[in-house]
Amino acid sequence: MTEQSFAARLRQLRHERGLSLRGLAKLTYHGKSYLHELETGAKAPSPQVARRLDDALRAMGELVALAGTRPGLRRRELVAAGLAAALPHSLLTHGRRIGAATPARLLERTARLRRLDNHLGGADTYHLYAAEVDATARLVREGSYRDDTGRQLLAVLAEQAQLAGWSAFDAGRHDDAERLYRLSLSAAHDAHDAALAGNGLAFLAYQQLALTGQATDTATAACERAGTTATPRVRALLHLRAAWAHALTGDDGATHRHLDLGTACLAEHDGRAEPDWVYWVDATEGEIMTGRCWAVLHRPVRAVPVLERAILRFDDTYARDKALYLSWLADAYLDANEVEQACATAALAARLSADVGSPRPGQRLEAVLNRLSPHAALPCVIELRALVAEAAKRPPSVPPTPGNR
Repeated sequence: MTEQSFAARLRQLRHERGLSLRGLAKLTYHGKSYLHELETGAKAPSPQVARRLDDALRAMGELVALAGTRPGLRRRELVAAGLAAALPHSLLTHGRRIGAATPARLLERTARLRRLDNHLGGADTYHLYAAEVDATARLVREGSYRDDTGRQLLAVLAEQAQLAGWSAFDAGRHDDAERLYRLSLSAAHDAHDAALAGNGLAFLAYQQLALTGQATDTATAACERAGTTATPRVRALLHLRAAWAHALTGDDGATHRHLDLGTACLAEHDGRAEPDWVYWVDATEGEIMTGRCWAVLHRPVRAVPVLERAILRFDDTYARDKALYLSWLADAYLDANEVEQACATAALAARLSADVGSPRPGQRLEAVLNRLSPHAALPCVIELRALVAEAAKRPPSVPPTPGNR
């Protein structure tokens, strides 16, 4: 996933909608020169401007969320405004007949909603994503459609269930996550979509890591289920996730093998369109996964440079993910006996995660603090403990989990 700011995303969305600055100005009643200043970052949007642009560009709250990460603004208040507009679809209100174009419309909507995960935690998005699953499931149950349209609807349902399952996992709702992952597997199977079924297994492997710390068989099965005919990014994602599952068990050889396979897939380009659910899988994601694997395998000489390089590409608007990645970098610094650098890195993670709607960064920081126990008297450790305690002044989280995105 590459770095992105409000300005960059605004410009990207305008181009995707085929609008000129003049055209966007007509839709929003803002001056062309003012919109140009927003797109170049010369000016920052107010919450009201972000809301109007979000509506005009059908961004489903993403621009509101990006604007909400600016210093001095309460993120959750702005997020609430963005999510409030994103009501679940209700395509059965005008009759039971479902046309051939409906699955594509739902896929476009799901793609827009998926981008919210860049900036929000599962506690912010779970109910929205779950409502989408319920609405599409009702469409499948009660609608009337051709067989090919039905298979496409089932594939949409599988995607949405995986997205909702991920947000449940991120929010610490493990029972809901597993239920949704199982639903996604069933829908992908009925849709005859091997790639989606493989991704469902990969998500389920993450769930198993959270509950038991063991998921190598499921992660390997995910790669096999998708098969060698899946698109390159799909195969890359599944191999990188399998590498993570093996790394958590301490298997250097299997980790290295899957990392090599995943990296090789990232370099492939065969001309086929990739599914939107792997839009964020790129070279930076490959480096992040590689660095994380070497960090948990206690190989700091390998982990530190690749994590440092990749994290530099992440804007602070990706607060949850950047905080998580910084926590593994802090672990790698500890393995290199760089205690002060580890504390400084963990402190950055703590500041980023202070208002994130996910318990996972806090859990990771607690794990880092536990490793710092032998150095408890050092000033940097004392300061870090105080900072983490301050950041933790929010609703209680769930017990720590070993698996993360």
